Amino acid sequence: MNYTFFTEKPAGTYRKADSSLIVMTMLLWGLGMVTLYICSAGFGQRVFGDPLHFVVRQLLSSMLGFLALFFFASLKLDVIRRLLPVITLGAIILCLLTFVPGIGVERNGARRWIRLPFFSTFQPSEAIKFAMVLFLANLFEKQALGITEEEKSVFPAFVGLIVFTSVIFAQQDFSSGMFVFLLGLVLFFVSGSRLSWLIPCAGLGIPLASLMILLEPFRVNRLIGFFAPESYQQTFNYQSFAARRAISAGGFWGQGIGSGLTRINSIPEVQSDYVFAGWTEAMGLLGVILYFVLLGIFAWRAFYCACHCSSRFGAYGTFGFATSIVAQSLMNVAVVGGVIPTTGIPLPFFSSGGSSIIFTLAMCGFMINASRLESAVTEENKIGELVYE
Repeated sequence: MNYTFFTEKPAGTYRKADSSLIVMTMLLWGLGMVTLYICSAGFGQRVFGDPLHFVVRQLLSSMLGFLALFFFASLKLDVIRRLLPVITLGAIILCLLTFVPGIGVERNGARRWIRLPFFSTFQPSEAIKFAMVLFLANLFEKQALGITEEEKSVFPAFVGLIVFTSVIFAQQDFSSGMFVFLLGLVLFFVSGSRLSWLIPCAGLGIPLASLMILLEPFRVNRLIGFFAPESYQQTFNYQSFAARRAISAGGFWGQGIGSGLTRINSIPEVQSDYVFAGWTEAMGLLGVILYFVLLGIFAWRAFYCACHCSSRFGAYGTFGFATSIVAQSLMNVAVVGGVIPTTGIPLPFFSSGGSSIIFTLAMCGFMINASRLESAVTEENKIGELVYE
């Protein structure tokens, strides 16, 4: 069956960037910095003797992230397409560097990080997410413009997706690999590609994914901890149990910023994947509602820009980046709340990590760029179109 979200549109015209998308990006980033300070001050003081240790590192990474935002927001989309070979090859090379002794960093049997100057570590899988979306967006635009069946084949796009996911799986990063693969399938769906080929792929992929889970004890432990949340509270289920206690302590109004936040200090690495538990303890249910309101507005404006962009490359890229940020956010919150098993997926804009914030802001830059392109309005297609000055 064929699906498509983007109908044929006339030639595009440039307009001002979507101000709401820019404002939501800045608000989420600012809220993330406040949350990171709430969660990391105690740990930073105990371990590094500096309560601002993680905040300063995040600010430095954010500076690079905003440079990436301005870079991708300023270039014409055709220029970005010409840079795609460099972006794609660079992301893959960064992932391969994780296996080079002295450069790659191994933790708990996984090689997901590399050492870079001025960074303690860098996670190349974040670069893969960025490159994969642009790679598929470019191929799907070419496919839509193709004349022959060979030109419209989705085989090159699927092979590229397999390459991107394989280099992540090779690093023993199952969660990120599955996320990139599913994100790629979303782009296949919205591009209108035929999905009948997914049936044999699923028949092979599901057993392989199950085998990857069962061969790693820590993944099995995560599943056991999820299905038995009240058990193993002092071992591999400790982090999830501590996060739930922090959420419960927040109540409706929250404990307030900097006052009585004792629960978050018991969560290991709270400044990373479980940073949302600290925000919930501080701000309570009202803070959770505020976060989802901001995320909802961000998603609305991003998907709106994707559906109204006259460039297929811009539309597919914006849809993929919006899906990546929103899906990661929902998955992380679901993990913290105990709704799904632990995945290791960071919370965009919030979790401590230079590679995450850099590429999140780079994605936002591309979406802001695409928001400047709209369909030219004619007498035949005025209905349903919006005109901006």
